[in-house]
Amino acid sequence: MQSGQPLRIFDCSFELMQPHAGEQHYLAAHIPGAIYADLETALSARHGVPGAHGVITTTGADAPASGGRHPLPNREKFATWLSSVGMGNEMQAVVYDRNGANYCGRLWWMLKWAGHERVAVLDGGLQAWQAAGGALNSGEEPAHFQTSFLLGRERAALVDAQRVAAELGRPSQTLVDARATPRFKGEVEPLDPVAGHIPGALNRPFGQNLTPEGTFKPAEQLRAEFAALLGQRDPATVVHHCGSGVSAVPNLIAMEVAGLGRTALYAGSWSDWCSDANRPMAQG
Repeated sequence: MQSGQPLRIFDCSFELMQPHAGEQHYLAAHIPGAIYADLETALSARHGVPGAHGVITTTGADAPASGGRHPLPNREKFATWLSSVGMGNEMQAVVYDRNGANYCGRLWWMLKWAGHERVAVLDGGLQAWQAAGGALNSGEEPAHFQTSFLLGRERAALVDAQRVAAELGRPSQTLVDARATPRFKGEVEPLDPVAGHIPGALNRPFGQNLTPEGTFKPAEQLRAEFAALLGQRDPATVVHHCGSGVSAVPNLIAMEVAGLGRTALYAGSWSDWCSDANRPMAQG
């Protein structure tokens, strides 16, 4: 940064159907100095993934902070990872991906959740950087000295299934589902064991926040679109979710860009909700 403020850049590129592709893309080309932040190994807990002796269950200091296919690591584990890659409390973080802010939004939100307000999304991602003539590196970057990242007050609201269930159908909660409409309607379900959506949820696929060039739409346009979606509902009551708490974040960022405040995230999302057959589910 021209101000000389210490900076850490994170490349969060990922592909759900090809988990190793994101790192391969990073190694092929990334912004100089960028650190690769893998969704599955850095930004998710190991809880629930297949292991040598069955599904891994993490407890105690490794216990996840949410359920779902991509459970959040607890804040302490996340702070340990930040320290290991040289992220300090005095630094400005910039996050980007190649995926319409889908995956880098996760790290943006997690840093806020860890109490770190100085984090920005590179609008338009790596594509915008390249279009502007930005330099690129390939291969590994030199390791950074370890820091001691200290957790601060949570600056992002995390909601669990119990809270969602308790508020279901009440005006105090407005659920917004960021999945593609066919998944929301239960017409297809490529990832989770049950198709459908949480009853009463509204549907706004996360890609609707972007222009054809891949940047976020202007604030006034986003404000109008969310007003049309929410109707008379209070924006402050919104709880965002998706399949596993990742693609919900662009909706959360878009509401903030629109001047509607920082709303809550149900990180476990549909993959967590439908894991309990006793919870109400809807289709159509």
